[in-house]
Formats: sequence, C-alpha cells, structure tokens
Amino acid sequence: MARKHSLRSAKPITIPATGSEPEPDVAIVQPLRTIYRTRHPYPENVFLIIEYSNTSLNKDLDPKKKAYAVAGILEYWVVDLQNHVLKVFRNPVNGSYTDEVTLVDGEISPVSFPEIKISVKRLLT
Repeated sequence: MARKHSLRSAKPITIPATGSEPEPDVAIVQPLRTIYRTRHPYPENVFLIIEYSNTSLNKDLDPKKKAYAVAGILEYWVVDLQNHVLKVFRNPVNGSYTDEVTLVDGEISPVSFPEIKISVKRLLT
C-alpha cells in the first residue's frame, strides 16, 4: 500500500507567493521523496503545518500565519506552549484563514486525514 503522506521536521517549504522558504517544526506533505531532492515542497504539496511556539509565538501567529494563508496552506496548527493551547487555522481564503479555533483538550483530526485522531493534551506536553 502506498503512503499517503511524508513527515518533514524543520525542513524548508517554498512559498512562491511570498518568495519565502520557512522551516516549520513539522510539515505533513505529499510523499514525493525523489522530487524533494531537487526542490522543497510547494504549498500544493502540504497537508498540514505545525509550529511549536514558546518564544516564537508572535512570529508564528502573525507573519507565518499570514504567509501560510496567502500560500493556500490548507491547515496550520500552532502549539502554544506558553498558554497550553492549540490554535488551529483552516480554510484559507484571500490570504486569511476563515476558520480559527483554540483547543485545550479533546481530540483533533487533520482535515486531510479525518480518520486520524490526535490528543490535544499530548500535543501540548
């Protein structure tokens, strides 16, 4: 059975719209391993980005969130380690996420993988 995704940790993704190459803490991308030897994933290759924020919270909630929304990244999670909450951003439209929710417990499923359940508390510890 073919893999549906690949996990990248602290490796760049290319955002042509902004000319930037952020290095998210975690990116779940299409499993195009041989292609990624010659280029980084583009937004259309990204299912989910996760940033673990302690000292970088303002950066993760402002310029990075905006860049990911402009790029059309489907889903962006910020694990806020200072306030012990998970901030979930989904449905990018015209450079902004239209769905935003803050979670402290329960389970969450990535939009692209609804069959996967992830404990919010586990992400926060």
